[in-house]
Amino acid sequence: MKKKLLRIAVITFLVFGMMTSVLSQDEPALPSGLDDDEPSLPSGLGDDEPSLPSGLDGDSDKQTNEKQDEKKESEPPFNLSYFLEGRGGIRTQSDPNEKDFSLGEFRLQVHAEKQWDNFGFDLSADFLYDPVLSDYDVNLETGDGFLDLRTAHISWTPVSFLDLKIGRQVLTWGTGDLLFINDLFPKDWNSFFIGRNIEYLKAPSDAIKASFYMGFINLDLVYTPRFDADRYIDGRRISYWNSNLGRRAGRDAVVNVDKPDNWFDDDEIALRLFKDVNGIELALYGYLGYWKSPGGQNLLGQAIFPKLNVYGASVRTPVGKGIANIELGFYHSRDDSKGDDPLINNSEARFLVGYEFELIKELNVGLQYYVEWMVDYNNYLSTLPAGINSRDEVRHLITLRLTQQLLSQKLILSLFTFFSPSDMDSYIRPKIQYKMDDHWLFEGSGNIFIGKDKHTFFGQFEKNTNVYLAIRYSGILF
Repeated sequence: MKKKLLRIAVITFLVFGMMTSVLSQDEPALPSGLDDDEPSLPSGLGDDEPSLPSGLDGDSDKQTNEKQDEKKESEPPFNLSYFLEGRGGIRTQSDPNEKDFSLGEFRLQVHAEKQWDNFGFDLSADFLYDPVLSDYDVNLETGDGFLDLRTAHISWTPVSFLDLKIGRQVLTWGTGDLLFINDLFPKDWNSFFIGRNIEYLKAPSDAIKASFYMGFINLDLVYTPRFDADRYIDGRRISYWNSNLGRRAGRDAVVNVDKPDNWFDDDEIALRLFKDVNGIELALYGYLGYWKSPGGQNLLGQAIFPKLNVYGASVRTPVGKGIANIELGFYHSRDDSKGDDPLINNSEARFLVGYEFELIKELNVGLQYYVEWMVDYNNYLSTLPAGINSRDEVRHLITLRLTQQLLSQKLILSLFTFFSPSDMDSYIRPKIQYKMDDHWLFEGSGNIFIGKDKHTFFGQFEKNTNVYLAIRYSGILF
């Protein structure tokens, strides 16, 4: 009942905003005395218009108009760009549940966009040949098949205080660096772990986004009429720890899910209130929806996406020679509020603090400390089935990013590491990237997983350690 009322309130708010913006564009009434007839011209100009000076007659106007028409005809109807990319990766150790090649695809992306004064559109589509997955049936939700539609939306700024974006779009907010607390928009974890470009970590949403700029505070409101899940690890590309089987699994035990899939019933609402105060970025967040990756299972053994509310806040501000950020969020698992259902994720409190700075010229350093605290941990332990590995009450995670730019920023060396002192596992992402010119880009990297135990978050992926190479050619057609 509460969700239905909130859904109605959000939709009403969006419609009211659009109606207000349209109505506000009506011309104001003319002052009294100017509403019916045009005012008379001053004496001497009442009957005939003065003649134009020599050389400024109708023929000159005609030539000017013709030149303007020629200029408009020469402008392209929209901007069109593209890139061609090949990526190949291989596992460094044998995984009996996956193919030896972790990545092997050819990709063509075509991106068309056009912007007018207050209206625009954006369309981006990827065409793929992917022999590793060897499934070419298109599924726009999971990104499988020969076509992945990245964006397809219109944008509209009807009035100065309101921006609207309607359709398929990639959404993001929050302050974490590859750590997400209040960013409850879909992620593609398969792309992240097999070595696709980092842009593909963010999966698209089919949503309506309204941004209100009200001076004293700003509001982003996102309504997703049908639940958009993560492109989660399901075993087809990345092997994982299967607690039911008590071992790692992959293609031999692809995750079977029961996903909320009804339009306007299984929907999501996300909002952000934000403001900059003397260089300090402040934000409050709210989310009403579902766990983005499977967060439990039903009695049939299917993975499910339980209902979830998230409430959070963040601060980002200059400190010393760098920038510091703090973000927190409370994950209220609505289908297991007391934490006594062993088949559904418990509620959690999440927190991160980060700091980034330039150590020496063109060498940037980023540090983060992240915590997940399980609520009602005693209830969780008391209902945990026999033979199932228990989680820690508190999970700690430390990240380090190093980025060195060389050769006039054409060569970039980077290293990103995740290390959990509680799980005793880690994930390392080294990368070398060379941009030869405006067209050619070369990249070599790897995804290295290390873990003491097979069931921890990064430890379960140890057999998926891989290295890969990529080459991309980008161009603009018009």
